[in-house]
Amino acid sequence: MSIICERQIAIFNYLNLTILLWYIYKLLQIKDFMKLSTKGRYAVMALADIAKFDNSRPVPLRDISLRQGISLLYLEQIFSMLKKNQIVVSVRGSNGGYKLTKSPEQIKISNIFSAVEENIKTVGCKKESKKGCNGKSTKCITHNLWDELEIHINDFFNKKNLSDLVKGKNENRI
Repeated sequence: MSIICERQIAIFNYLNLTILLWYIYKLLQIKDFMKLSTKGRYAVMALADIAKFDNSRPVPLRDISLRQGISLLYLEQIFSMLKKNQIVVSVRGSNGGYKLTKSPEQIKISNIFSAVEENIKTVGCKKESKKGCNGKSTKCITHNLWDELEIHINDFFNKKNLSDLVKGKNENRI
């Protein structure tokens, strides 16, 4: 192969890599993509905390707040959404708190995200749209890559449940 062809191939590869890195950089600048909010992460943490303990007794939010380092006021907001979506049930009284409505094996992480309105997205455009996230009339060259990643991430959270998070982790109540 001639030196001219080798240089052309090297320049072509360099340009393609540069374009790919530019798109990745642009995606990372858009804050709504590939980022879990504290609401989603804390909801999973709090429910995993409840799942650690015998579900025969309710767990007070105060205890979860102390163990997990989450604001009590924020937990109240999160648990309001979880209760509304029938992930937990509240028990009133001096020994009150929250209990899971199902066994930890039956509560998928994706269900928790859905209950607190957490969406995992890696692209900014709608799948049905012909217009791309970059504002142009066509989708970007890496669109299918990010779309496939989103499918894998959501599939991962759909396969994981609360039980997977707490297997073999025993801790005493406060």
